[in-house]
Amino acid sequence: MLSLCLFVFATSISMAQKSPVNTSSGAAIKGYDAVAYFTDGKPLKGSKKFSVNWQGSDWFFSTQENQKTFAANPEKYAPQYGGYCAFGVSEGHKAAIDPEAWTIVEGKLYLNYSKQVKTEWMKNEKERIDQANMNWPKIKDKD
Repeated sequence: MLSLCLFVFATSISMAQKSPVNTSSGAAIKGYDAVAYFTDGKPLKGSKKFSVNWQGSDWFFSTQENQKTFAANPEKYAPQYGGYCAFGVSEGHKAAIDPEAWTIVEGKLYLNYSKQVKTEWMKNEKERIDQANMNWPKIKDKD
């Protein structure tokens, strides 16, 4: 099953965007509320009525309070690597995400392609973060 998941993950690379923010669904991070991961401890779908345009992308929030919180400090709440899969970035490419596959490490939000990929990510999270931090500047503006 893991090999199938990684195959699907690898094929998603061809669907990656040139944008440094993952807006493959029309909104950043598939329309999920970036602040909710921190305040509610879970992913929540955002609403167009509570939106912020940041870095040329629309970010949706589940509440007006979360909208204001993000607008005041987007760097604190936005996921790392523009909301692309952190595991993928550690491997040197952009990939889609499942908003349900997430972790917060040292106050930063990381999203992954799937819950299975998240499990792989967590096996050596620190090393993956270090590698992704090195890769991101090279790939953030590429397809």
